Amino acid sequence: MSELNRRTFLARTAQTCFGVSVGSSMATLFNSQAFAASPSVKKAGGGKAKHVIYLFMSGGMTHIDTFDPKTSAGSSIMGDTKAIGTNVDGIQLGHWLPELSKQADKIAIIRSMNSTQGAHGPGRYFMRTGYTQRASIVHPTAGGWVNKLSTPLNETLPSFVTVSCGNDHPGAGFMEPNLQPLPIGNPNEGLKNSSRPKRATEQDFQRQLEVRKMLDAQFDAKYHKGHKSVRAYNEVYNSAVKLMKSEDLTAFDLSNESEATHKLYGAANFSKGCLLARRLVERGVRSVEVELGGFDWHNDNFQQAANKLPIVDQAVSALLIDLKAKGLLDSTLVVLATEFGRTPKVTPEGGRDHFPKAFSTMMAGGGIKGGFVYGETDETGMNVTSEKVTASDFNATIGHAMGINYDQTIYSASKRPFKMAGRKGQVITELFG
Repeated sequence: MSELNRRTFLARTAQTCFGVSVGSSMATLFNSQAFAASPSVKKAGGGKAKHVIYLFMSGGMTHIDTFDPKTSAGSSIMGDTKAIGTNVDGIQLGHWLPELSKQADKIAIIRSMNSTQGAHGPGRYFMRTGYTQRASIVHPTAGGWVNKLSTPLNETLPSFVTVSCGNDHPGAGFMEPNLQPLPIGNPNEGLKNSSRPKRATEQDFQRQLEVRKMLDAQFDAKYHKGHKSVRAYNEVYNSAVKLMKSEDLTAFDLSNESEATHKLYGAANFSKGCLLARRLVERGVRSVEVELGGFDWHNDNFQQAANKLPIVDQAVSALLIDLKAKGLLDSTLVVLATEFGRTPKVTPEGGRDHFPKAFSTMMAGGGIKGGFVYGETDETGMNVTSEKVTASDFNATIGHAMGINYDQTIYSASKRPFKMAGRKGQVITELFG
């Protein structure tokens, strides 16, 4: 049987008899750039995190209206936004974040982010991977590196899950297919197609498993003779079957949460994504990324802020409160990032344009020092004036918090060396208490 026919058979089998759909991140199983064997993992020290929840604000979240308000800049910069105090003296946020202001003692704000990428796709890619986007290779995101350089905490659940991240997410890039994230489209729907359809009996299920094993054995012996991409495919497939029969599937079911918890997080999809992330790290998932889109506010910035930022405010605050209450905050790094900021000066259309020159991010938990601000911009928010931070620095800091060797070299199929810290990434050690 040809490779194409075999893959078609397996895909149809998974969908019709197993009820398992292979997500977009798995589309690279046989087209992946590469998988070099990983050297032994060396502990890098640093933070206490066992998990990372990465919250990505897609579209370019405005720093002036959120984490870096400028009280003396006037209406040409601040527009309708007012600065409010927090539960930490000397730290102010935009007034759209009243709930998060009550959690300032848990968070560290980085106000000196800087990027070289001013377009959305390249900007998102650069922030997530620390590398400039290329047509010849896909670089891993922070979650992919964490998955590669750490051992699983739950042998049934995937170590890397993305929520509402879309098909263009780099995932684990050139790394092995079994390190790719499990994509969840809608957190309210949980893990779709994860149970055997009623039309398929247990006998059908077992029979198809045996047929797959037979085809794999024949195909592997004839064409690939143990090729790692075939083994990786089998690992993914077997893991899917194992998960189908596991009680850990309930981690994806938000209906198991109380009404009070749902109310705490809010009703938006992003809110439910944050709740799902908490449930997953509670079960041992290493890395979860949740995306919220819609921050590209070229027009009507302040009406857009009034609609969007309360969702962020409630969900992120709830996540910090919930993790703390469950004793998970010390072991869970919470990261909030975006591809770039917005122009400090309000445009004639009442909006803000793309601005990679200066923007803000946030970290909390996992050994991060709360009630802390790192770096600064000038009085207009247009220029970083101290402690400039790059995407590579940001990713190196995540690796440091996770206690993994963020400076370890991994080789792609073309034998090119790459690191989680990028070429020159440095840990922001001041963030750690």
